[in-house]
Amino acid sequence: MFTVDAHLDLSMNAMEWNRDLRIPAAELNARERSRGLVDKPDRGNAVVSFPDLRRGNIGLVVATQIARYVAPDNPLPGWNSPEQAWSQTQAQLQWYRAMEEAGEMVQIVDRAGLDVHVARWLAAIAAGSDTSQLPIGYILSLEGADSLITPRHLERAHGYGLRALGPAHYGPGRYAHGTDASASLNAAGRELLAEMDRLGIILDATHLCDAAFWEALDIFSGPVWASHNNCRALVDHNRQFSDEMIKALVERGAVIGGALDAWMMVPGWVRGKSTPKGMNCDLEVMIDHLDHICQIAGNADHIGIGSDLDGAFGREQAPHDLETIGDLARVPSLLAKRGYPPADIAKVMHGNWLRFLRKAWPQRH
Repeated sequence: MFTVDAHLDLSMNAMEWNRDLRIPAAELNARERSRGLVDKPDRGNAVVSFPDLRRGNIGLVVATQIARYVAPDNPLPGWNSPEQAWSQTQAQLQWYRAMEEAGEMVQIVDRAGLDVHVARWLAAIAAGSDTSQLPIGYILSLEGADSLITPRHLERAHGYGLRALGPAHYGPGRYAHGTDASASLNAAGRELLAEMDRLGIILDATHLCDAAFWEALDIFSGPVWASHNNCRALVDHNRQFSDEMIKALVERGAVIGGALDAWMMVPGWVRGKSTPKGMNCDLEVMIDHLDHICQIAGNADHIGIGSDLDGAFGREQAPHDLETIGDLARVPSLLAKRGYPPADIAKVMHGNWLRFLRKAWPQRH
């Protein structure tokens, strides 16, 4: 089934992990192991590549730029100035452009391009045709706004195709505080949201700390989604959404993407010690989170997949029954086992994201 994944850090893997994503994940891992690489915690455990995306019929993704600015007293990894962070995102952009030139990807920036791309994939899948040479569509998103030197840089980013933005990531941010931090939006953050409103850029509520979340929903009038987020009721951490936050997102027409980072899926995960098998973390657990959202919403109109796979973790911190991202092709059968009818399964795999985008991007005549 045609599938949309609403959150993948593809350019980060290419540019910082030095992975050639045109090569299957198994080969990427073999290369990293043969070289004895230990500079990243997930070396030799990659699950994402273009061939594996195509194997799972994942023909459309929301692909990120990401570069955090860190102040001198911030212990998180990142860049020492906004200008350096901006430059890193521009290098990531050039990698996406190179993949377009190579025929591996195609950027989706409007309703017309979306409809043409999706129709091409749907026709190929329906005909049983080979999809191994089809370009993967990508919608460009910025995870964390720190790299925007000023809010005015957002117009430049919109010009090169940025269509979604999450103002926060981990810790304190220049525009909004994120996971494990707490503060209201500052003046620059409010200016950024106003500029997003003007440009029609989607607000990604993922990672916003609670105070910033509620303030952003109050002052931002444009489309809102949460690309990769799970439920606080199931895993009690500020990174997750409370039931009240989920209700507010449903009222705004948002879609929430289920994430596949194990520490967000199961309670009690200890980084570097817990294992997916030992914690009984499998794809069914993601469906537990999606189910919880459905119970709050009263329907299946607000859930999708935003896997975050290879988002600085790999198989060591992903569901134990997932070898590569292509195994997301198993999700429809798992949903059917839970009693989801075919129409709702299609919504989860692609329909809800496509409906959201078509509403956010009106048809131009």
